[in-house]
Amino acid sequence: MTLPPRSPFAEPMAGNRARLLPWTSVMAGSLVTILPLGATLPLLPPMGLLMLLAWRLLAPLALRLWAPALLGFFDDLVSGQPLGSATLLWPLAYFLVDALEARSGVRDFWTTWAIATVAIALVLAGGRIVATPITAHVDIALAFQVVIAVFVFPLVARFVAWVDLRRVG
Repeated sequence: MTLPPRSPFAEPMAGNRARLLPWTSVMAGSLVTILPLGATLPLLPPMGLLMLLAWRLLAPLALRLWAPALLGFFDDLVSGQPLGSATLLWPLAYFLVDALEARSGVRDFWTTWAIATVAIALVLAGGRIVATPITAHVDIALAFQVVIAVFVFPLVARFVAWVDLRRVG
């Protein structure tokens, strides 16, 4: 899929709309969890987290450093996770991405995907520790959810890149 041509002299999006677009896209990703999908296992990837990580990795200045805490709180409200779990885990993932990105000197697709994979796995594992008892047998379902989220991330990153291209002109 290629992007349609855009005039190099086209006006970028207005300032307020351009600043709100990353926020609304992450919040829309979090709202995916309220869709009435029938499933016996929690295999739906955390779309809000994937959107947040994609914005951080592709457009680092699109969101402020304090944004993951507020967006995580919104995700906690709509997803049914214990209140405060994503509020804590999303900023930790955001800072982990910062640290891993600073250590890695190369910026390519594979590095971005590897950094996102580590962040996704750690956030989902942390959410499992917070939300379910240790004796619960949900580790196989969690592993499937991590794998699905990791394979969905490039699609989400492609969408975020397309939105960001429209946002900044």
